[in-house]
Amino acid sequence: MADQDDIENKLVAARTWLIIDKPFLGALVLRLPLVEANPKWCHTTATDARSFYYNRDYIKALSFEQTKFILAHEALHCALSHFARREHRHKRRWDLACDFAVNPLLMADGLFPAPDALFLDAYKDMTAEEIYPCIQENTDEEPMDQHLYDQDDRPHGSGDHEGGEGGRGEEQTEDNGGSHGEPDAQAGGAPQPPPLSTPERDSLDKQWQQRLASAAQQAIQAGKLGGSMARMVDHLLQPQLPWRMLLAHYMTRASRNDYSFAHPSRREGTAILPGLRSQHIDLLVVLDTSGSISDDEMQEFLSEVNAIKGQVGARITLHACDEKLAPEGPWIFDPWEDVELPGKLPGGGGTRFTPVFEWAEWQDRAPDLLVYFTDAKGEFPKSEPSYPVLWLVKGKEKVPWGQRIQLN
Repeated sequence: MADQDDIENKLVAARTWLIIDKPFLGALVLRLPLVEANPKWCHTTATDARSFYYNRDYIKALSFEQTKFILAHEALHCALSHFARREHRHKRRWDLACDFAVNPLLMADGLFPAPDALFLDAYKDMTAEEIYPCIQENTDEEPMDQHLYDQDDRPHGSGDHEGGEGGRGEEQTEDNGGSHGEPDAQAGGAPQPPPLSTPERDSLDKQWQQRLASAAQQAIQAGKLGGSMARMVDHLLQPQLPWRMLLAHYMTRASRNDYSFAHPSRREGTAILPGLRSQHIDLLVVLDTSGSISDDEMQEFLSEVNAIKGQVGARITLHACDEKLAPEGPWIFDPWEDVELPGKLPGGGGTRFTPVFEWAEWQDRAPDLLVYFTDAKGEFPKSEPSYPVLWLVKGKEKVPWGQRIQLN
């Protein structure tokens, strides 16, 4: 009993330290009740977005600094809604991606990692969705904890199977005392909780979003939220609508038949005279071919442009650019033609956005809307053009002007 009290005191002390010194993380950790788990199913720690489950022997072996890390690790999984974001992805690879996303944030915030904590410099400042494609299907790596949101590799109840529960607990069996039901009387500790139902998952997702915002506000008021953690919170709390909806909104708005006082091209002189828009819009679409955007992602984006342009009668001028414009471009598609990805796009170099805007400046007519599909890592023109610009951004980079839409 004394040993059990020592473990609980260690966890409570670590949680209290986080509340005082790391108020953002401390406020999140405080939302997870501490539950001693049956060691037959819980080999390290675990969470189901409702509680923090721990193996007593594992916590005993941790240093105080590592205990703080593991508490914050589980809380951050919940605050980032990793339990609600897996969708079609394979569970084991998704669990690894989530660990790779969380651990660099905690280490950058000054916490000392627990044993077997996954970390790669290449994954710094990346989301789990961005990390997931980088993880090989046959990797031997394991998450250091157990994510109990859903049990198998079916995305929230349907899909393919791959891998098991993770967290060094994959060897568990149905009768090991850790299955859903009564705890093993000899081993003690709570039984493994059931996976989240869809209503539970949706409810917890909303709760953790509110908790994240509240914890961030408290930490900001205390002057103790900065660096990678602050950037992550700022990114998550930005109001975000589905990019397809926003793209349709801007294309529809640009297609209205009305008088336009847009600046003419440089060839037409400097006089600004009203002109009636034609029944179609001229849309300039640019693909960043510097290497960070895959062909599949470009094709998905163009498919969405196709779906919308038929409704608004858009004439598409397609260009591609890394540090210079693709010599084969531009490619022009009338409203009745499907926009297709050119067979082979050159690229893979650095990223400069300037060539596109310089090219547009010398055309007979300025575009009604320019849509740039990019990761926004590159050289921007110093001044904003007279026509509207929509940046569809994969990643976290900011843009100096124009409307930014988050893709992932």
